[in-house]
Amino acid sequence: MEIIVALDEGGYLPDKYSKHATRENLRDGYPIISPPITINNVPVETSSLALTFLDFDAVPVGGFVWIHWLAANIPAQKQVKLPANASQSRQLDFIQGRNSNAGALAYQPDPLINQHYVGPQPPDQDHQYQLTVYALRDKLNLQAGYWLNDFYRAIQGEVITTAQLLIPGRV
Repeated sequence: MEIIVALDEGGYLPDKYSKHATRENLRDGYPIISPPITINNVPVETSSLALTFLDFDAVPVGGFVWIHWLAANIPAQKQVKLPANASQSRQLDFIQGRNSNAGALAYQPDPLINQHYVGPQPPDQDHQYQLTVYALRDKLNLQAGYWLNDFYRAIQGEVITTAQLLIPGRV
């Protein structure tokens, strides 16, 4: 599989999808517009796709990997295009898990923030964000608002292949 996310001229995730978004692309100060993602060469035997968007560079800052987006049961075909704002617009039928804004250390009660895409907001320096796409044998038995650990348990024995893309986000 191949993942494509268009970057800006500087090689970063475009401002619209990060802390540099304009007011209309923020909710309570959080960037909530997910970037367009194209997934090519999805294996023919794939029933559904899932993704994680994680910030491992957050560990030295906060002590743990920051979860920006979890999505599962994305309909599979040879090429999948998640349009910009797929997380909020619901143009495609898939479920979303909780991001780090649902946890006790950064709790945000609004499910449009804590159970959808929340874009990069690196506080200290540029960060690399890891987008992983999973091709799965079947849909996952998860409910909206699942946690990352529930996801990892659910994919056991279901993964056909994965693809990863590192996406730079600017401070």
